[in-house]
Amino acid sequence: MTATDAAGDVRTTPVSADSDAPRPPASQRRRVIVASAVLAAVSLAAVVLLPPLAASGAMLLLALLVILRRFVFTWTAMIIGLAAVIMFVPARRYAIPIPLPFQLEPYRLVLAIVIVALVVALILKPDVRWRPVAFGWPIGILLVTVLVSFVVNGMELANRGLTGTALGGIAQLLLMLSVFFCFRQLMRGERDVMLLLTFITWAGVVVSFFAVIERLSRVNVFLMLGDVLPLTLLREGGDVSRAGVARAFGSAQHPIALAVALCLLIPLAIHLARYATWPSNPINRRLVYAGATVMLFGGVLSAISRTAVVVLGVMFLVTLIFHPRVAGVLFALAFPVVLLAAVVLPNVFESMVLSFLDIDSLVASQYTSAGMGGAGRLADLEPAFREVAQQPFFGSGFGSRIVIGDEANAFILDNQFLGTLLETGALGVLGLAVFLLVPPIMLLRFAFAQAAERRHAALALTLAVAISGYIAAIFFYDAFGFFQTFFILCMMLAAGAWLITEAPRRPAAPAASVTPAARAAPESPAEVAS
Repeated sequence: MTATDAAGDVRTTPVSADSDAPRPPASQRRRVIVASAVLAAVSLAAVVLLPPLAASGAMLLLALLVILRRFVFTWTAMIIGLAAVIMFVPARRYAIPIPLPFQLEPYRLVLAIVIVALVVALILKPDVRWRPVAFGWPIGILLVTVLVSFVVNGMELANRGLTGTALGGIAQLLLMLSVFFCFRQLMRGERDVMLLLTFITWAGVVVSFFAVIERLSRVNVFLMLGDVLPLTLLREGGDVSRAGVARAFGSAQHPIALAVALCLLIPLAIHLARYATWPSNPINRRLVYAGATVMLFGGVLSAISRTAVVVLGVMFLVTLIFHPRVAGVLFALAFPVVLLAAVVLPNVFESMVLSFLDIDSLVASQYTSAGMGGAGRLADLEPAFREVAQQPFFGSGFGSRIVIGDEANAFILDNQFLGTLLETGALGVLGLAVFLLVPPIMLLRFAFAQAAERRHAALALTLAVAISGYIAAIFFYDAFGFFQTFFILCMMLAAGAWLITEAPRRPAAPAASVTPAARAAPESPAEVAS
């Protein structure tokens, strides 16, 4: 570096190289250090723990993630990626072929990637903050009841050799609930919320289409993913029929789970018919989503589940109570579709709908094969309540009941409420009730009294209706054992949490300035969504 003195002579001033080069900011240095540590840990684990071929595949995947990080590690890509795995890859069917002490299912891998990305972003990026979750305390109460049951039954579980099983069940529940927290943190605004809800709705339409194909051809395309993806098929598809007609599994673990999942998406399709951004023309949008709703209904029919009829009935009843005008319109539109289904699929319609009219036969069907797999739900009540009487308050311990496999020690109940009562007692049932009932109540309160925008009030009511359908379904199948429907519930709860915590709220007017006419003005979603 040169400088000129007072006489005009040029002199040289020695300057160190470090002072010339700008130093990277501290946040960038921390990111480099963390990234280097993660790369080193993954590389070392792959080399030490995996066979050469698997290690090469892991390193190749890591290299691709690094190269494509600007596209892969974005909030939008993570929302779509995690939702796509949930909707299209059947849980408990596939595993990634990496030798581990447990089966590395695709949803677990993607969920782990999202969790790591969120943690790193929260630590290293000042602009990334923890988003309020709204429903944290109901989830906390559920977890406390589970842990109390485990502690109270700890000695008995150890004596029976079930401690590991119970801890595994608790770990699985925590993993399942982490889906809610991940989606909530990924939602940075209304655009992300609508993106997620729109994606899972159309994913449900795709699943419904292939479910119809499966019912007609008995070929489940979702069990052929191993032919095009590096996945290992853990178990083949089942063959379940009713009234002599094959039932579709789709991307779910069971036809009942498929039917419930598609039923939960129907309210979203109806909401998007009014508030989706595409198609922009209102008439075209209504026609497109009317077709989507019909396709979802076709998927429900392909599953041939009477539980779906109960779910649809409960959701319609909740809509009728809180939005009778919309309920009337839906009934008028759905009635011709139901009649068409009765004409085109008479056996399916009779098994799903008309069987409810034959009360004697319906009750008799629920009293068959007590204590056995596929037993009638009413037949299981008496032996189940005999067990409840022995441990009424804390149950036998969460995760202590094994209903499948060589180590099975209990019978299938097809009733999440009853299963919770057996495992965690009356305290666990209270926790389950708080977990499931508080969110829709909070959403209804937001829709009626707090929402500032019409679309937000309508969405809150839509989510409350869908969650009410899930609550009705838990009495007819082991809901927590079927991951896809539980994850759909988590995605809806995440959207509801955004509404309650970040959506604009109706400003509270000063009491003195409120006129009698304003006090008489309706503030319900019936007006808001009209």
